[in-house]
Amino acid sequence: MRVLLVGAGGVGTAVTRIAARRDFLAHMVVADYDPARAEAAVAALGDAGSRFSARRLDASDEDAVRRALIEERCDVLLNATDPRFVMPLFTAALAAGTHYVDMAMSLSVPHATDPYARCGVKLGDEQFARGEAWERAGRLALVGMGVEPGLSDVFARYAADELFDEIEEVGVRDGSNLTVEGYDFAPSFNIWTTIEECLNPPVVYEKDRGWFTTAPFSEPEVFDFPEGIGPVECVNVEHEEVLLIPRWVGARRVTFKYGLGDDFIAKLKTLHELGLDATAKVTVPGPEGPVAVSPRDVVAACLPDPATLGDRMKGKTCAGTWVKGTKNGAAREVYLYHVVDNEWSMREYGSQAVVWQTAVNPVIALELIAAGTWKAGGVLGPEALPPRPFLDLLTAYESPWGLREGH
Repeated sequence: MRVLLVGAGGVGTAVTRIAARRDFLAHMVVADYDPARAEAAVAALGDAGSRFSARRLDASDEDAVRRALIEERCDVLLNATDPRFVMPLFTAALAAGTHYVDMAMSLSVPHATDPYARCGVKLGDEQFARGEAWERAGRLALVGMGVEPGLSDVFARYAADELFDEIEEVGVRDGSNLTVEGYDFAPSFNIWTTIEECLNPPVVYEKDRGWFTTAPFSEPEVFDFPEGIGPVECVNVEHEEVLLIPRWVGARRVTFKYGLGDDFIAKLKTLHELGLDATAKVTVPGPEGPVAVSPRDVVAACLPDPATLGDRMKGKTCAGTWVKGTKNGAAREVYLYHVVDNEWSMREYGSQAVVWQTAVNPVIALELIAAGTWKAGGVLGPEALPPRPFLDLLTAYESPWGLREGH
């Protein structure tokens, strides 16, 4: 399999380090707007980098991406950029006749008059609208294939197939006890994406009501995470699983809650109140005259790059799916989860825990596609495909998953 990886940030670099250890990969082209980042990702692989090359590529230039896929004879495009670039990359892959994999879906737009009760444009709507074109082309657009969304969706499918007869609720729950030495505020993941998902109206699904929205950070609950992480308060956050899981898994309710913490939530609210979460450009003075900049891009530029924080990070991160329902007439609750210890991921791969946990899942998906184990056409989420081969490979990647009975 030949892969065009677009984005050589923290997750993209972790992808290269994981993929370099697997035999299914014939060649990976590592592309980034900043060629130095792509070149650094390849150089860091040392002798293992013979199957990798670097090139400059503007993810917003759909035609340039299409040409790169054809020139490099790629079978699949793996999108490791932030969600702003989903649609040009998604469209370029279809035009080039390749498969496509991303870890976050096309952006939402809040309802114009009732944003905290009704959905406007939902996450992924633009991609699903083009599903027939992908089906006609016989190509797979696998959307939301990171850890959350991604592995969490695989867990939901596995629970429906093997653990439950009926499902009352699927609740994705994410928490950690990670700390970053020397920083009061240092998000462990892309701040552009973090702001987008945390400040947009969260989406909830109920079978009798469909998809609807609520206020940011609503419905707080304390969830007890495994492997020593312990109790963490989680709140509703906009996330792709709520838009994906109901399409293929029968459940009466689907939610996503994230363990953010009071301090983190307060800082995000302050950014919003000051207008610093905005993506529309504003004009500011510059040394050579007025300059147009996005406030959110300024925030991102002022914060440390999450990919560089690994040496200062301590603790574990947990992604998982809590499922409540019945099996053989008896009530049952399980939590399917995946924990990564930052000390382990730094020692084994040189990548901090959050980006490594995100990156391992699309690499596994690529391997399943390359082997023909996951074979389909159209725009699909991970829960549309067989879960057991994925979970078996996750263990083979020396990163096993767990199952806990009860809440």
